This record gives sequence, C-alpha cells and structure tokens, in this order.
Amino acid sequence: MADEKDREEIIVAEFHKKIKEAFEVFDHESNNTVDVREIGTIIRSLGCCPTEGELHDLIAEVEEEEPTGYIRFEKFLPVMTEILLERRYRPIPEDVLLRAFEVLDSAKRGFLTKDELIKYMTEEDGVSLCRPGWSAVAQSRLTATSTSQVQVILLSQPPEQPG
Repeated sequence: MADEKDREEIIVAEFHKKIKEAFEVFDHESNNTVDVREIGTIIRSLGCCPTEGELHDLIAEVEEEEPTGYIRFEKFLPVMTEILLERRYRPIPEDVLLRAFEVLDSAKRGFLTKDELIKYMTEEDGVSLCRPGWSAVAQSRLTATSTSQVQVILLSQPPEQPG
C-alpha cells in the first residue's frame, strides 16, 4: 500500500514539474501568471487535445471571479494535474487518423487536393455545413494537403467516446 502511495506521489511530482515548465515558458513577467490566450497552447504542449468548447470550460474553471485576462499558476496547477492524472483530452490515435485519411484518399495518392479538402470540410452528402462565404475563404487559404497535415486538422476534432 505504501509503495502504491509513493508511486502516486512520484507521478504527481513529475506532472507538477512538467506543468510548471510548460507554464513558465509563457510567464514572461516571471510573476506566476500567463495570458489567458496561452492556456490552450500550454495544455496542448502537455499532450492534451481538448476541443475549443472544453478549453473554454477549463479557462472558466481557472480564471479569477473577475477575469483579468491572466491565469495564475496556483489555480492552473491543481486543475491541470487532475486532467493529466485522469488522462482526459487524449489525442486521437495515429492509426485512427490514418484510417480516416485513407477513407478520404480513395485514389490512394497519399494527399488530398485543395478542392477535395474543401469539399470534405464544408459539405456532407452534398449539403453545405458552413456559413455562406466560408468556402471562398477556405479556397483562398488551402493548398494540396499531405497525410501529416490532415492529421493536424483532424486533431481538432473530439475523439469518439467508447459506447
């Protein structure tokens, strides 16, 4: 029993160290605070991939009652430690992403064209999934996309929950 408790304490100490190191990268004033806009980057640098909605909820949890635009380390540490211990917001496994890409890459070329990617990201069964004008924005910004680039895009999607 003591060994298990010691092991747990070691794991928590390692998480605290990693969290502190990640936080300090963005603590430009060295005052144990970071800009709230950096929290997503910090969380993702720790191997977690929350959705934008989950990230918004996390920020609300660690923000002061009267938001200042900054997050204090003392409030962030326990929340982030719990997230890491519970293994929340894990990234989608690479094999799942690769299978998803292979479904889209029916020609087996190893890439999607700009037009294919726009179609997949903006339509479902021929019905538009986005606001008017978005497709034009996407067309102006996207270029041919490789497997690794699609993985980055798909990482922003929430993983399937086991049923």
